[in-house]
Amino acid sequence: MTTTAPAPRPRRVLPTLASYRREWLVPDTVGGLSAGAVVVPQAMAYATIANLPVEIGLYTCIVPMLVYALLGGSRAMSVSTTSTIATLTATTLVSAGVAAAADDPHDAVGALMMLTLLVGAILLLARLLTLGSLVENISGATLLGMKIGVGATVAVGQLPKLLGETYDFSGHGFLRSLAAVGQAFGSVNWPTIALSAGSIATLLLLARFAPKVPGALIVVGAGILLVAFAGLEEAGVDLIAPVPSGLPLPGLPELSTLPALVPGALAIAVMAFLESAAVARGIRRTTEPQIDSNQELMATGAANVAGAFFSTMPAAGGFSQSAVNQSAGAKTQVSTLVTVALAVLVALFLGPVLSLLPQATLAAMVFVAVIGLIDIPELVRWARISPTDFWIAVVVALIGLSAGLLAAVGVGVVVTLVLVLRELNIPKLEVDERRGDAIAVHLLRALYTANALENEQAIIRLATDEQATAVVLDLERQDVVTMTVLDMLADLDRELAGRDVVLHLAALPDSAASVAGKDSWYAGLRDAGRAHDTVEEGLTAAAA
Repeated sequence: MTTTAPAPRPRRVLPTLASYRREWLVPDTVGGLSAGAVVVPQAMAYATIANLPVEIGLYTCIVPMLVYALLGGSRAMSVSTTSTIATLTATTLVSAGVAAAADDPHDAVGALMMLTLLVGAILLLARLLTLGSLVENISGATLLGMKIGVGATVAVGQLPKLLGETYDFSGHGFLRSLAAVGQAFGSVNWPTIALSAGSIATLLLLARFAPKVPGALIVVGAGILLVAFAGLEEAGVDLIAPVPSGLPLPGLPELSTLPALVPGALAIAVMAFLESAAVARGIRRTTEPQIDSNQELMATGAANVAGAFFSTMPAAGGFSQSAVNQSAGAKTQVSTLVTVALAVLVALFLGPVLSLLPQATLAAMVFVAVIGLIDIPELVRWARISPTDFWIAVVVALIGLSAGLLAAVGVGVVVTLVLVLRELNIPKLEVDERRGDAIAVHLLRALYTANALENEQAIIRLATDEQATAVVLDLERQDVVTMTVLDMLADLDRELAGRDVVLHLAALPDSAASVAGKDSWYAGLRDAGRAHDTVEEGLTAAAA
């Protein structure tokens, strides 16, 4: 006698290190250093989208990345902040009145910590309720519209800095940012424009012709060298605020801001999970384990909760650094640990050097990163293939540009729910068999509260069209019976009886039948011999 050994339980900590091989250490190290060359300067740039100190972006490359490396299921995903999350963070802080009331970017850090904590708590609650697959039902059209709105809003918000204006308008929306561009034209700084144009050209050319070269690191290094040796600061090129050396110190969130931050935290949590899940699935090799949505919820939620106490921005999986990580050969999350170590070294020793970084350099990095979100060719393709999806994306994008990104996320979620419910509510029936004037109707999807009435009307039409005198309803998919479903079946029985058609029920699972048996109508149906174990029995009784 042979027995099959039970499948090993997945590891809760460092799951990607199961069966780790020594030969993976070198590619993991190279991948981690390559990803760090992209993610560290990029995260610092994204912090400026939310008008936060650049070191906040640097800290986001330490604690959240470390926690995800310990718990995440994706072998190569790199978790820090993204342009979408940074923009929603800026919008949330402005909407809550935090950024507007802060005279110094550091004054908003307490509210930022509360926001990041809320995002993590929402993600962990979603994991507790096993909502991973549900959250992923957000439609692609909604996401495309959101990305277009984010890309246009952030790109326009960076233009004043590219022209020499220091204030960031990203969190104030597309229209106010557009107005700020007009104001900035009156005080342009030509050395700043030259630096911006050179940085953007370098990033685009490297991405096109040398994608493995870390363009972000190149332009950061070039900007610092030009300030140090070419006197750009004396020429009127603005630098970032001084970057303190050292690791992030633990602190407590500012509780007084909690109520005002909840709507934005919900939107950020949804986008953080969707981006992380999309990146994890997009870079997964076929030889690697499938991505577990609920595990990703837990890992991303825990990363945000831990990061909240160390002054980090909300974190999610980023495609650019994850793709660099994987293309450089990363095999497991050891590569992320290497990236974290690199970020720690930068935080400890390179603060004075980073303080020489021009504002325009970071703005150029952000501009190039977000302009790719405005995917017009994809929008055109959708217009040709699916006009419905095209118009959903356009509407969400327009709402994001006019009413704000938080409103766009809310509308997108509502639209998605409407589309899902509309799809689920479409009756799917088929006549399996006919015996005399009796027909067997098979339900291809179970009845529930929202689709009960639609199915009742469809069954009545089907019985009328088929000129049947008896209908045997196959309920094999009906594992759960609610009062709404029972009331609908009772009403169906009465409606069919009024048309001289007898209703029989068949193949109702035992779990549902035990609940239905407590109802007087179903008990009477059963006693009358119109509830059957199989469709065959039902047809035999109906045709007799």
